[in-house]
Amino acid sequence: MTAEAAPPVAPREWTAEPADVLLADGTVAVIRSLREDDREAVLALHESVSVDTLRLRFFSPSREAGRHYVAHLFAPDNTGSAALVAVIRGRVAGLATAELLSPDTAEVAFLVADEDRGRGLGSLLLEHLAALGRRHGVSRFEAEVLGDNYGMLRVFRAAGFGATRRTLEGEVAVELRTDASREAVEAADRREWRAAARSLQPLLHPSSVAVVGVRRSAGGFGHGVLQAIRSSSYAGALHVIHPEAPSIDGVPARPSLAELDGPVDLVVVAVPADGVADVLRDAAANGAGAAVVISSGFSGAGSDERRHELLELARSHSLRLVGPDSQGVLANADGLNATLLHDVPELGGLAVASQSGGMGFALLDLARDVGLGVQAFVSLGDKIDVSSNDLLAAWMDDDAVAAGALYLESFGNALKFARTARRFAEQKPLLAVVGGRSRARQDPAAASTVGVGVDALLDQSGVIACRTGAELTETALLLVEQPLPAGLRVCIVSNTGGVGALSTDRADGQGMLVAPTSIELGDAVRAAAPHAVDVRNPVDLGADVTPAELTAALRAVLDSGEADAVLVMLVANRLTDRDALFAAVADARPAGTDVPLLLVTPGAAFDAARGLPGVTVYRTTDAAIGALGRAMRYAEWRRVPADQPEVELGTRGVHARTWARTRLAARAGEPEWLAPAAQAELLAPYGIHLVGTLAAGPEDAERAADDIGYPVAVKVADPTVLHKSDRGLVRIDVRTGADVADAVRRFAEELGRPDIDVLVQPLVLGHQASVGLVRDPQLGPLVRVAGGSAAQAGSWAEDVLLLPPVEAADAARAVRALRLWPQLVGDHGLEEVDLAPLEALVVSVGRLAVDVPHVADLTLEPVVVNAHGLFCVDVKVRIAEPPELDTGIPRRLRS
Repeated sequence: MTAEAAPPVAPREWTAEPADVLLADGTVAVIRSLREDDREAVLALHESVSVDTLRLRFFSPSREAGRHYVAHLFAPDNTGSAALVAVIRGRVAGLATAELLSPDTAEVAFLVADEDRGRGLGSLLLEHLAALGRRHGVSRFEAEVLGDNYGMLRVFRAAGFGATRRTLEGEVAVELRTDASREAVEAADRREWRAAARSLQPLLHPSSVAVVGVRRSAGGFGHGVLQAIRSSSYAGALHVIHPEAPSIDGVPARPSLAELDGPVDLVVVAVPADGVADVLRDAAANGAGAAVVISSGFSGAGSDERRHELLELARSHSLRLVGPDSQGVLANADGLNATLLHDVPELGGLAVASQSGGMGFALLDLARDVGLGVQAFVSLGDKIDVSSNDLLAAWMDDDAVAAGALYLESFGNALKFARTARRFAEQKPLLAVVGGRSRARQDPAAASTVGVGVDALLDQSGVIACRTGAELTETALLLVEQPLPAGLRVCIVSNTGGVGALSTDRADGQGMLVAPTSIELGDAVRAAAPHAVDVRNPVDLGADVTPAELTAALRAVLDSGEADAVLVMLVANRLTDRDALFAAVADARPAGTDVPLLLVTPGAAFDAARGLPGVTVYRTTDAAIGALGRAMRYAEWRRVPADQPEVELGTRGVHARTWARTRLAARAGEPEWLAPAAQAELLAPYGIHLVGTLAAGPEDAERAADDIGYPVAVKVADPTVLHKSDRGLVRIDVRTGADVADAVRRFAEELGRPDIDVLVQPLVLGHQASVGLVRDPQLGPLVRVAGGSAAQAGSWAEDVLLLPPVEAADAARAVRALRLWPQLVGDHGLEEVDLAPLEALVVSVGRLAVDVPHVADLTLEPVVVNAHGLFCVDVKVRIAEPPELDTGIPRRLRS
């Protein structure tokens, strides 16, 4: 059965929604479909470019060629051309066209204004034209390019669309795929990260600041921000805007931004909500680079329209906008405190972005309390423009930023966040606290904000997930001050045995290895501290250990190569000089410089120990071990190289996607639960096989059982039949052919059908797992791996979610996180099994999710793993038309 194909849409009718995009220099442009009223502007573009540009475009230095092409493009009978334009502040700066050659192939050409070359317009137009073509079935672009058109050839080569080239007599024939391949997405991401970083320079490093909305008298948000700036060490130009006052608090005031002598980098807006749009218009007229809107009042009736007005004003004038309802920005390196924060942390390496101003201030207060220096802070507020993705792009290549920290309650573009966060975390630590989880569990509408996939999103991106702000700052302190641990081994050194024993239990709960010291190391510690109580790990040096003994013992441990981190636990007493012991820990630091060195000392002694060079100090054992455990897991993630699974379609993927698309078209798009035969067609190429034999009727089932060998299980194969077990439509441990035939007849009677298909399976025993796909509203399909009982809870997970495509390393980590894991590796006397088949199945399901987005539901349960291999005992697959997800290409700013 085949579906009747819908008539193709003529390219002239292809339309693309207007998209705000960032150019390479941080300017905002708009890419949209060509309109009839663009004729004069497009003609002006062709008339404005140089003769040499015309030669490169039309292979002839003739303005007449450009005029003829514009006439062709707008001719009423030309239905075979699709076109996009790039608009910068109302001016058409670029044109991209596609002339359909066949249903799946189009010839493309590009023209960019001479003044806008080098700003990335060609790459952006190509990305958006490829997306438009994909939507209408065009899988390949062709282009004829002069050999000396180096700019255009560079665009094609760098786009990641799998370009191939043929050169003949000074001309280059280029062919490109239009699919959003991994290379294309990575190339687009790199360009966008650079553009975002440039666009945020006026926000993160402003050379001038203007505050709008300051009262003449003290009080109010504007006055608070002005006081904060004046009390900081900011050396840039500071302006106050007030319609009437000549000065406020000794700062000269101007009635409007337009009356300043030149553009201002950053405008802080603290006027009532109704006046914010007028201030942004004033800022746009001034040529300002960024604005932070402190003003609230953009929720409730009509709020969407007002927020949209602010965004339109900002985008149309390349003004990056933070807020509304922001609590300001802190640029500590520049001495700028444009927030309402009272006490600013010392300058350091942590950059913080927070969706909640209050939570952001709490993080900064916690950072100050633990002695963690801060480089920058941005309160995102309603984040109608600038988001955490933008800030990560700006901070990832900033050498002054040693680590990033986020407090988030939503993900505007979760897939883009995953890619950006991973790139950041591959270079430096990224920590996050995510709020709103309980609301998402209770309210389905909130699940689209913080969905079930948030843990998968963070884990696979290398983000260090923290439950509280205290966990975040404690972990960040360690990561900023110490080298990354090289493994999971920790040596605990204390001056009291009880503390060491309790710390060992906590370390074990974090997955650390507290292994006994070697004989050689034990002898070295005993030589350093002759009166040590225990030189095994945990090491108890005794309550009367001297500073010199402590230093020598720690140096022996640090240099031994037996510890990936050293945790020192000191309880102050009257037998030794407390401060001298603290200094002794620091004196040991020249040894083992690549090994993290932590000190825990409770109570009042903590303040005396802070600031020790080369040592990270904590007040409690839980804080230290929690931070070290998170740092070790992050370091382990960093050590596993990304194997970069392919995301583009191969032959298998093309076939599977076409199969699903055709099958749905035959049903007019109606979703379908696949029967076993159809399941096999879809899943077998991915190495996923349902164990057993499909049989039609009693006799066929009996023959199948004879071939398999008894005992067997028999079940109805029809996937639309529900509650099979409750209705007696599943029989297990069937031991004779007659019993098999009788079971099938009883199934037929129950269903009221003369003929039914059944599945005959061998009885398979072993460890039971579950693998499948679930859908998140923002992330799309997620691979779910589950296994193990509640009795095995401990620190193991009931299930793990993964973002496809799944790397082999991620699959291995997922299996090792399950409650089932100890059984699989032979704990408690159980037989150890080969994990490779289960890990391969997880990777295959992830590959299927990428290749065939039409797979709406997939459950492989149970999946039995034993010494003989892996067996899928039950399979459920539903296909449906897939929702459209933002894959990150073409690039566009959030709307």
